[in-house]
Amino acid sequence: MKVSDYIVTFLIERGISDVFGYPGGMVTHLMDSFNKYKEHISIHLNYHEQGAAFSACGYAQISNKPGIAYATSGPGATNLVTGIANAYFDSIPCVFITGQVNTYESKGSLPVRQKGFQETDIVSIVKPITKYAAKIENEKDIKYELEKAFYLSCNGRKGPVLLDIPLNIQRADIISEDLKFYESNNSEEDNLDYDNVKNTMLEMLKSSKKPVILAGNGINIANVVKKFRKVANITGIPVVTSMIGRDVLSGTAKNNYGFIGAYGHRCANFIISNSDLIISLGSRLDCRQTGSNLKIFAKNAKLLRVDIDNFELINRIKDDEISVLADLDKIMTILITDEFKLKINYKKWINACIKIKEELKDIDSQYENNIVKEFSSIVPDNSIITTDVGQNQVWIAQSFVIKNNQRMIFSGGHGAMGYSLPCSIGAYYGSRKNVISFNGDGGLQMNIQELQFIARENIPVKVIVLNNKSLGMIRHFQEMYLNSNFVQTKKEMGYITPDFEKIAEAYGLRYIKINSVEEISKCSNVLADENPCFIEIALTDTTYLYPKLAVNKPIYDQDPPLDREHLNRLIKICNI
Repeated sequence: MKVSDYIVTFLIERGISDVFGYPGGMVTHLMDSFNKYKEHISIHLNYHEQGAAFSACGYAQISNKPGIAYATSGPGATNLVTGIANAYFDSIPCVFITGQVNTYESKGSLPVRQKGFQETDIVSIVKPITKYAAKIENEKDIKYELEKAFYLSCNGRKGPVLLDIPLNIQRADIISEDLKFYESNNSEEDNLDYDNVKNTMLEMLKSSKKPVILAGNGINIANVVKKFRKVANITGIPVVTSMIGRDVLSGTAKNNYGFIGAYGHRCANFIISNSDLIISLGSRLDCRQTGSNLKIFAKNAKLLRVDIDNFELINRIKDDEISVLADLDKIMTILITDEFKLKINYKKWINACIKIKEELKDIDSQYENNIVKEFSSIVPDNSIITTDVGQNQVWIAQSFVIKNNQRMIFSGGHGAMGYSLPCSIGAYYGSRKNVISFNGDGGLQMNIQELQFIARENIPVKVIVLNNKSLGMIRHFQEMYLNSNFVQTKKEMGYITPDFEKIAEAYGLRYIKINSVEEISKCSNVLADENPCFIEIALTDTTYLYPKLAVNKPIYDQDPPLDREHLNRLIKICNI
């Protein structure tokens, strides 16, 4: 059996249905093998390797199976790097396969920069942003390396791996029965005393008057959303989320108070800041959530953190926090018991949270993106929403009302512009559901070539561009801190956008333009059909993100600042 054939059958046996990539000389054998087994696995041609990597991320985020992307050596491999970094920082299980020059063309230990054409040491480049990266030097190692890569990608804190495979190894013949296999070193055996964890959590909750659950994207990564929603319902405790964990709870759930952080909902920030106990489930609690000054973050609250990565727990937020290194699936099982039906204990606190939400409703609504909010009302319940990076991402997080069966995908830690469009492709193949891809005019142009993929395959991805004809987030920074010197962010200073109607026409996509909130209704039927569409939403070039956190202020005191009398009244409401 040829090695490249073995790779493909290995993927099929593990339930992988779709793979993304771009052709190149050093992956021709792999491409040919995918074609041999096309009845069992689909090979998808993207138009840039970064697009393929982001598609693999989207596929993994939705399917809970590893995303697979391949590329040739040299520039093909290096074009994957941004997608690999995205998978690493957002804990997305992906297996990246790169072709490499024949081993007899490789520089090996020679002190030259390059020997073979397009030879690049991709393994050394990606080691800091992968869980595992290796070059396969012997065809007999293929089974071992594939099994190891899959295991590491999907176990513990999930993430990307990369295998670099020379062309002569891909075309080599092997006897599959003779191949050595990988046996995981289960030194990470779970020795946690879950009864003790349960008792600790119960004790902390019973001694608390104002608890809050901080729900992170780890809940999605662990595939325990359904269990978490049961926990939220059983406990009745107020829930706030991280931004990229927005979809772990429906936007209309009674105890969902929004997401926290620099651009978070003022209500959520206020509630977590005035709590006396935070139970953090799968959230990193990074500085965008807590603010830069940890001493003023929820200063009267105890903190219990549950995470699968001990290194995150080493990064302490509070000196006296309690850390639990555990799989969230097992923790959810603990919490879904009658012992945690404690809602009646927190009646005053829940009423205070409701009152805070009501008091801030009119304040926050001034800064909502009304177009996004109205648009969310017509997006079908069973849809997937992908976001890009920039103002559009925050508008979606702040103003999109998530329905019960919707998913919302972000590029979180890496914050890669150009993510939404190719991610939407992977999300579609990982679910076969309609996908709504929100983009800014800047981010869309970074992977605009993937419109060709959507048109070619006629998949039901609706591409929404929120066009303010500027790089809005940077423009806002320049207005605030650089005397409105809009270098490279507005038309007058070098940044321009194309005619998106002509772009849509060039790719053969339906085109709709929205100029006002009142015109959104004309998209209702389009969003539910089975065909792609390009929708441009025209905005002014002076767009803002509010509320936002000011430097060295507690997260509940966002800009524009509340009237001090109003702020003190809200604090008083929390003093139960």
